[in-house]
Amino acid sequence: MAAAPAPAARAATGVDGLDDILNGGLTPNRLYLVEGVPGSGKTTLALQFLMEGARRGEPVLYITLSESAEELKGVVDSHGWSLDGIAVRELAPSEDSLRPDDQYTMFHPSEIELGEATKTILADVERTRPTRVVFDSLSELRLLAGNPLRYRRQILALKQFFAGRNCTVLLLDDMTSADHDLQVQSIAHGVLLLEQLNPDYGSDRRRLRVVKFRGSAFRGGYHDYVLRKGGLVAYPRLVAAEHRPPHRTDKLASGMPELDTLLGGGLERGTSTLIVGAAGTGKSSLAAQFMAAAAARGQQSAAFIFDENVNTLLTRAAGLNIDLRTHVDAGRITLQQVDPAELSPGELTHAIRHAVEVRKVTVIVIDSLNGYLNAMPGEKYLVAQLHELLAYLGQAGVATLLVSAHQGLIGGQMQSPVDASYLADAVLLLRYFEAKGEVRQALSVVKKRGGAHERTIREFQMADGRMSVGPALREFRGVLTGVPVYEGPAGPIADPLGGGKPA
Repeated sequence: MAAAPAPAARAATGVDGLDDILNGGLTPNRLYLVEGVPGSGKTTLALQFLMEGARRGEPVLYITLSESAEELKGVVDSHGWSLDGIAVRELAPSEDSLRPDDQYTMFHPSEIELGEATKTILADVERTRPTRVVFDSLSELRLLAGNPLRYRRQILALKQFFAGRNCTVLLLDDMTSADHDLQVQSIAHGVLLLEQLNPDYGSDRRRLRVVKFRGSAFRGGYHDYVLRKGGLVAYPRLVAAEHRPPHRTDKLASGMPELDTLLGGGLERGTSTLIVGAAGTGKSSLAAQFMAAAAARGQQSAAFIFDENVNTLLTRAAGLNIDLRTHVDAGRITLQQVDPAELSPGELTHAIRHAVEVRKVTVIVIDSLNGYLNAMPGEKYLVAQLHELLAYLGQAGVATLLVSAHQGLIGGQMQSPVDASYLADAVLLLRYFEAKGEVRQALSVVKKRGGAHERTIREFQMADGRMSVGPALREFRGVLTGVPVYEGPAGPIADPLGGGKPA
């Protein structure tokens, strides 16, 4: 569901990304359910919600039925926060309840304890008159109630009690009961689900989903989030249709005349280009050349590197007379190392959006799609998310370069782990080929939407401290197979880039 303009009055959650997902925040004076397994970040989110209220000068109350106040303070300290302005009411059973003299004999314990807990809660609310309240957690209320009917009546009674008191309530549920019922979901005004995924390798992945939000538009689907020192950070799912600013369509030259000729003048802004080829053919070097050329024009560029160390890239580029380091030091080029085992897809998308919307970059490089694939929770989602990302970058007028490595080195059985060629507006193909006992490289443009381009196959070299693109390989047939046939005149084979090769 696409987000609509935010209403004027909303209760901010203290998590900017979540407020974006909720179209501005929570509808105030309602009861909400936050569900999630232990460790998914419910307590952290609840504390941020209350701290946001305290920051605005509102009276807020945290009612804990499972954790002690000391344990809650430990969570707060781990984030560098303070409980100043937050009233904490601890209703966890005391050690006295373990003594035999304090065990109930005539009445069931739930009949006494639930009544006492409810009485204490209502008294605290009447005394402090909070505008925000957190119950942590419903598991304890469920156990105290003893049966589903009594539990549902208790939740309904709480909802009615808070209805006329101008109070926004969060109920936390750790989903530890054997039978997870939907009773509270039907009662609550909104439901937020926090999920924790455990991949076979790498750190835990977390995502959230708004299950229900009555009377309000919100951004549906799953949204990645992370827990780090300082709190929960949410990354709203990218919806390209929400971003349609006007953009320029001028061409961006590479600084290599032969390459620009091959591309019909360069790469258009607002388009995506796939640079594909075997390992070592020069894909990353070509992408670096486009970034350096843009920086020389005073434009901003950003590269997200999965497969290579940043220092290695800078050193290798310098060896080809591509001065990335000067532009990096000047802030015109940003190189971000990405660990696919640690970074969620939503966090990567957020970093790209920040580069586009804050730094106003002209060129984005993702090196490589193979690494991007490894960052995804499931291969089946890659193309859908990549399509949305490229649509967003295109609407923002950014020239996007996608690097993809073929499996294998030479021959006709070259395969790509993900076929993104139909998504890209242009495809640059780099191939090895054999000629007279020497492995050489060929460069061609096999696709370019919206503009003319040269359809020849040219030799591409990285030698003598520079990159160079030679004339068309017209004397060879079958270059793209890796084993071409020479069809030129008899005698020495002319080297397209200078020099001669004996026949």
